[in-house]
Amino acid sequence: MTYENLDRKLVNALLGDGRASLRSLGEDLDVSVTTVSNHLSDLEEDGIIQGYTPKVDYDKLGYDVTAILQLKVEGSSLPEVTESLREHDKMVSVYEVTGDYDIIAIGKFTDTDGMNEHIKELLVDPEIKESNTSVVLNAASEHEQFELDTE
Repeated sequence: MTYENLDRKLVNALLGDGRASLRSLGEDLDVSVTTVSNHLSDLEEDGIIQGYTPKVDYDKLGYDVTAILQLKVEGSSLPEVTESLREHDKMVSVYEVTGDYDIIAIGKFTDTDGMNEHIKELLVDPEIKESNTSVVLNAASEHEQFELDTE
């Protein structure tokens, strides 16, 4: 039995069903439960698999307003502003980027008034020099993951 690409196949199997048992993973991958367990432990220890969380449909929970914030910040303040956004309870993604803006943040809100209030709170930071906010009209694809190449 060769274990070439087993880790990638294991990740792909978990992407399909994050609640799969070790036994079913072993059967699907044609390896023993012990092998699955050992490889899974290694993937977790190496930080490749960082946890098992549900996929939440925020729209169905009332968070149907998605805002994309583009921010220009004072250069030396980038880490602090990024961390502040990351800790904000309504931000689902925060990226430091190249281009016209320094940070892109994506937030989920229950309504435009709530979005407006949260964004105004963020923009009082004197280190934020410029901002542009877009409201998503339709999410064609969101929170998707992709299978790893195993060839």
